Amino acid sequence: MAFIDYYKILGVDKNATKAEIKKAYRKLARKHHPDLNPNDKEAELKFKQVNEAHEVLSNEEKRKKYDKYGENWQQGEAYEQAQKHQYSQQQGQYQRSSGFEGFEGFGEGEYSDFFESMFGGGFSGGSRSSGNVKFRGQDFNAQLQLNLKDVYTTQKQVLTVKGKNIRLTIPAGVTNGQVIKINGKGGPGVNGGPNGDLYIEFNIMNNTSFKRDGSNLYSDVDLSLYKAVLGGDITVNTFNGKVKLKVKPLTQTGSQVKLKGKGFPKYRKENEFGDLYITYNVKLPKKLSEKEKELFEELAKLQ
Repeated sequence: MAFIDYYKILGVDKNATKAEIKKAYRKLARKHHPDLNPNDKEAELKFKQVNEAHEVLSNEEKRKKYDKYGENWQQGEAYEQAQKHQYSQQQGQYQRSSGFEGFEGFGEGEYSDFFESMFGGGFSGGSRSSGNVKFRGQDFNAQLQLNLKDVYTTQKQVLTVKGKNIRLTIPAGVTNGQVIKINGKGGPGVNGGPNGDLYIEFNIMNNTSFKRDGSNLYSDVDLSLYKAVLGGDITVNTFNGKVKLKVKPLTQTGSQVKLKGKGFPKYRKENEFGDLYITYNVKLPKKLSEKEKELFEELAKLQ
């Protein structure tokens, strides 16, 4: 497989900080996201490469292995794990024949057998070791970008990770930055070991007029001077429709009302919702007619 330069894909240098890597990833993931580039195979490929690069470089241990081994970083990681395991199992059972009395460790055969078991042969050496050490598969990390409206209701999606299509049920109420684990959907195990897991981080883009805080929503509503002074009925938007509100006379700017149960769904709590908080902004008229001026002057005299 051709070597992929993850730093080049994200457009960062090898000394980039975690924050720089994350910023570059989000910019490129948004640019090449399939939803914004329908039927664009090149954008889809770049999106996958960007995700793969971020998966490795955002993980401190994986990044160290990648910097050390380059294109063979995954095998290098497995080699180090097996080396440590075999050393702990066989320490004290072998002595080198190089004349160093009491030095405990691997003989030449153990190295050869390890590489043969891991990489399919091609090495010669002494007697066989077991070669049957089981390794858990690599965990995969992916990010899924959704709009706020997408997570207002439970939905099903197909996520492509490492060329595999994984069907997901996304519960309503998922929050920005939330990570969920899908067991066994990571990399395959080695020598019969268990598969790794898949960790999905949600990036929720809010392109609505509502502000979200957990399961509560917040919205600003403008009131005319006359409606604020005299009160009356108004119609306001909620996340899933419109409702009528009765404004009290002499409502002040910054006054807040709560609409119970009109907020966002609570995560994994069926039919439970947060609240919607409406904040009133009283808007002064930008222009007055002569008659309105006269009336305001009369009001001023009354005060």
